[in-house]
Amino acid sequence: MAMAVFRREGRRLLPSIAARPIAPRPIAATRSPLSSDQEEGLLGLRSISTQVVRNRMKSVKNIQKITKAMKMVAASKLRAVQGRAENSRGLWQPFTALLGDNPSIDVKKSVVVTLSSDKGLCGGINSTVVKVSRALYKLNSGPEKEVQFVIVGEKAKAIMLRDSKNDIVLSVTELNKNPLNYAQVSVLADDILKNVEFDALRIVYNKFHSVVAFLPTVSTVLSPEIIEKESEIGGKLGDLDSYEIEGGETKGEILQNLAEFQFSCVMFNAVLENACSEMGARMSAMDSSSRNAGEMLDRLTLTYNRTRQASITTELIEIISGASALEAAK
Repeated sequence: MAMAVFRREGRRLLPSIAARPIAPRPIAATRSPLSSDQEEGLLGLRSISTQVVRNRMKSVKNIQKITKAMKMVAASKLRAVQGRAENSRGLWQPFTALLGDNPSIDVKKSVVVTLSSDKGLCGGINSTVVKVSRALYKLNSGPEKEVQFVIVGEKAKAIMLRDSKNDIVLSVTELNKNPLNYAQVSVLADDILKNVEFDALRIVYNKFHSVVAFLPTVSTVLSPEIIEKESEIGGKLGDLDSYEIEGGETKGEILQNLAEFQFSCVMFNAVLENACSEMGARMSAMDSSSRNAGEMLDRLTLTYNRTRQASITTELIEIISGASALEAAK
């Protein structure tokens, strides 16, 4: 449109200029103070700026599509795991009533089992369990005490390796790669029991409450020796002493079986609860990212429109100035 106006003005003024003789003037040989590259940069500055904004808008739109898709995937996985996590709570609650759960018990050998995710983009659930694990390490460490770590998940492993590398006895990753089931978690629990010596196992995980809320939780599983010792001295245990033992098994053998089964049940519930918390946190994070991308897209659209309008205004001013110069040259 701008070039059409310029051609129309030129055709209108050209006959009058041709009818009027103009005396030739000597042209002095001058050189532009700018180099050719600088001149090309100044001439294409407006088009480059709009192109940069347009590319930025395109990249933000692509990011917004990705975050929305990740939110939908997390919502689908959350619905699949949430029901199983709620049903698994009934596995470990009878053991808590029978054997008790005393997180403040003072023992010599403590093992902190930290559950985290293998992937990021899920808020602060991984940093939260790491902070709780480090706090438990400080509370249970001492001159005659030993505290070790068992890490489940890539993110907690990467964080704990920085300052607690020597205290990590076992690390497991890609646990959530396949759909979780009790057999898979019981194998993991059996590996932990075979590779560590403990008086108390403290499982740190995120308990799922809602999509936007999760609670860092510590569940304690005592060794059979500590359970029997606490029972003899009248420690804080459950209703174990109210039951009579029948059959050929001794009390120590029964406690051994109960402790192993309790740990596998607690681990199964903790893994599912942590998976629900991860999906809920990822949903919230991706929703916030999508909203932020939308706001950024609005700002970039406004900037693009202003830049484009300024470019059009500048071109119109140049056309009008050229027409005025031709009018003055009559």
